[in-house]
Amino acid sequence: MKNRLVLSAIASALLLAGCGDAETNIVELDPIEVPEDDHDHDGHDHDDDHDSDYDIESEGRLVVADAASNTLTVFDLDDNSVLDTFSATFDGSSVSASADYRFAVINSRANGLTEFLDGGLWREDHVEHLHDYEEAPSLSGFTLEGSQPTHVVTHDGQLAVFYDGNADTSMPAAVKVVTDTQIASEITAVPTLEFTVNMHGVAEPRGDMLISTVRRDDAESRSANPILPDSVAVYHWHDGEYEEEQRFDGECADLHGAAQNEIAVAFGCSDGVLILNENDEVFTSAFIDNIDGLGDLRIGTMYGHEHAEAFIGIASQHGGGSAILANVSPVTSTMSVIDWQPETDAHAVSYGFSMGGELFVILDDKGFVTLLEAHEEDGDTHWEFSHKIDVASASAANLAEGQSFSMAASQHEEALFVVDPVAQAILAVDLETETTETLLELDFEPAGAVWLGIAEEHEHDDHDH
Repeated sequence: MKNRLVLSAIASALLLAGCGDAETNIVELDPIEVPEDDHDHDGHDHDDDHDSDYDIESEGRLVVADAASNTLTVFDLDDNSVLDTFSATFDGSSVSASADYRFAVINSRANGLTEFLDGGLWREDHVEHLHDYEEAPSLSGFTLEGSQPTHVVTHDGQLAVFYDGNADTSMPAAVKVVTDTQIASEITAVPTLEFTVNMHGVAEPRGDMLISTVRRDDAESRSANPILPDSVAVYHWHDGEYEEEQRFDGECADLHGAAQNEIAVAFGCSDGVLILNENDEVFTSAFIDNIDGLGDLRIGTMYGHEHAEAFIGIASQHGGGSAILANVSPVTSTMSVIDWQPETDAHAVSYGFSMGGELFVILDDKGFVTLLEAHEEDGDTHWEFSHKIDVASASAANLAEGQSFSMAASQHEEALFVVDPVAQAILAVDLETETTETLLELDFEPAGAVWLGIAEEHEHDDHDH
């Protein structure tokens, strides 16, 4: 399950609050010894045997944040043991997963620092075979720095950090793009796109392209709040730099929120959603007006998955409150309200896609997980209510001010990990059987969790591409 997410979406991030030190308990893991390739290549098909020499079967690892400190604890999901604990440099950092789920991305916007915690499980493509590795988790020496890193987006093996910049210190906005391999090798020349002015923007990495917000001169901008851009540009990586190839000026007032799938990139605007449809790296724009069902709200958060044609837009009041979910179709350029059938007075607190993108998951403050499923009708895709699972309703009434449920999605199986700060526990939710069990009982109050490991490969029907 993709958490971007990425969820292309940033709702998957968790917060570390407070400060303080914690004792470090290390469980040292020896690196996995891989047998030499001594197969007899005699023309017979040895693919299954050959691949098994390099495969690691693991449930992955879970990084859990302590609400009372800046401590991160790494659990081995194969036996639920503690592998190690680490401390982020700053409290209040957001934590999410890197593009290929090897690293926890620890981002401190206020201090302009992004750190990386190596979960110790990863896969490399050696052309002849895929090669898995398993080592002890460690805090990487690689960091990214810049002015107010705000939106961290992952897609198809790449991570993009958008730096808002700061008008008071004359720091312009910028975007930095890295892969897990580059993080591991501690690359020094990080691919970077630099602007000339600050903005609260977002960028979507897409192969050699980077689709980013652009802030025009305030006198030209259609945005009511000029710090929010109203334009989008397509950049292509050429000879060590990003070069602008297309510009869509003034087509998305007060832009906030972005997502992408295989066929398009979507941006939330004050009056609708801007869709950039791709055909062989050339984009054309379409605009979907807001519908009456949104009332006075606008879509400010977008979710997309490479195997789901329709986007999901979230319209809510700034700072939270009741949300309206909208199905946004780039195929038919239409928008419709999704009836996710929440409990009375329930407010969504976390969103994300399941491992293969077949389900969209909503966690609310009443302790329920709601599953939406994509259905095809008349050549178009619609997200519709599927099931609801009572995960932590027993704890909901006892949530204190500042406490919240949160979740992380496994990329190894159809499972969620729900963080219950009241019970001080991590709950495992099986999305196939729709059952819940207490996976980890903690001796600290958890603030959130991130899954790391080797993602399961998936195959999808043609209509999903």
